[in-house]
Amino acid sequence: MSAFGRRGGLGGGNRPSFGVAKPMQVNGAIHGGEQFPPVEAVVASVDPITGNPDAMSRLADRVAASGEAGSLKAEGFEASVHKIKEQVLPRLLERVDPEAAATLTKEELAEEFRPIVGEVLAELKITLNRREQFALEKVLVDELLGLGPLEELLADPLISDIMVNGPDQTYVERKGKLELAAVQFRDEEHLFQIAQRIVSKVGRRVDQTSPLADARLADGSRVNVIVPPLSLRGTAISIRKFSAKPITLDMMAKGGSMSEKMATALKIAGACRFNIVISGGTGSGKTTMLNAISKMIDPGERVLTIEDAAELRLQQPHWLPLETRPANLEGQGEISIRDLVKNALRMRPDRIILGEIRGSECFDMLAAMNTGHDGSMCTLHSNSPREALARMENMVMMSDIKVPKEAISRQIADSVDLVIQVKRLRDGSRRVTNVTEVIGMEGSVIVTQELFKFEYLDETADGKIVGEYRSMGLRPYTLDKAKQFGFDQPYLEACL
Repeated sequence: MSAFGRRGGLGGGNRPSFGVAKPMQVNGAIHGGEQFPPVEAVVASVDPITGNPDAMSRLADRVAASGEAGSLKAEGFEASVHKIKEQVLPRLLERVDPEAAATLTKEELAEEFRPIVGEVLAELKITLNRREQFALEKVLVDELLGLGPLEELLADPLISDIMVNGPDQTYVERKGKLELAAVQFRDEEHLFQIAQRIVSKVGRRVDQTSPLADARLADGSRVNVIVPPLSLRGTAISIRKFSAKPITLDMMAKGGSMSEKMATALKIAGACRFNIVISGGTGSGKTTMLNAISKMIDPGERVLTIEDAAELRLQQPHWLPLETRPANLEGQGEISIRDLVKNALRMRPDRIILGEIRGSECFDMLAAMNTGHDGSMCTLHSNSPREALARMENMVMMSDIKVPKEAISRQIADSVDLVIQVKRLRDGSRRVTNVTEVIGMEGSVIVTQELFKFEYLDETADGKIVGEYRSMGLRPYTLDKAKQFGFDQPYLEACL
């Protein structure tokens, strides 16, 4: 198998070994002593089993691919509407009171604009049909009250991520794949104004003195903004959209993100108050998984969530979200995740859920897990369950807490019950690749056992990864905890 995950690289066992210089025939001509064929011959080669281009062919395509296709201009109807907008907007602003307009809803503002837009178009001697006029009104309202060109991307339910790299380049993610969007801003000032509009709604600020900001939109989407001088191509905005319809574990199982047995085991883990760590990379679906497992929490439990920028959306009646606060201009007043975790322990929570742990708050989270707040959950960035536990050790050791490494490892082993590893594979699909139990300590090493695993098998002609979810057939160590809630038999059946 090649490094790119395909079988049968360059013709199987008939390939000559390296170091044996054999004459080669290319187009009927013998090239004496040439060990490798010309690039053209490699590019044309295909896998004899699947009929797909082989690994070296794909490498040659990658080298030949141009990196300059980074801008996509709006064309046709959209381009004409935006061109007219640039002419109409300055004249419209002369006739509109911005403060009064800010008090209206988008629908009310569109009604107020209609006659004024008609007058401006008559002055400019521009004739539009009904469809073009409605499109123009929408663009103008988005410009004044919304987020300008971003509004149409936010309205598209297929888009999960929006990445603005300066005024001339915007990428979106659809079905796990990145693609260029035909969206452009007037200039850097226009983009910066929209960034300020986003962060000011949640009481944050972004400028040259504080060029980084985390915020959220009204629908709960997470936003990160970074502006010059840190961003060299202009203001950069990254928006992570969340599905309007909550995703459940059953939906994930039907969509192929996990098996039915895995979904059953995770439902029981959520209901039986297991302490769960969800590990994965950026955009792998950690927050979605946390939201899905949280649906199994008993409605009678008091749940506190703590995050940098609130993005968790639990469906429980007794849920209190808490959010950190950055320092003010004088550098004072900062409230960190660690401060909120300490305070949460005084608020009589049944469960504490951390959006993401990055530093010393890991120690407080572990303290919460083994001081009577069973069922607590958190997410962190890591490549595997074993690395997730090592990262938790490192995060505690990097803080100002002077605790021996063995004591930290023991506390992790005593606190964490389950590590769920989620990954976004190269075909864009998001899958649960490992469900691992933390058993305890053996000497100075944390002992784990794997309950479920996703194994790669092959890849289809259109690039989709084919794999199998396998149960390891082991008796779960956390069975006693499930027995306290009466779920021991279904939990055992799911794991075997």
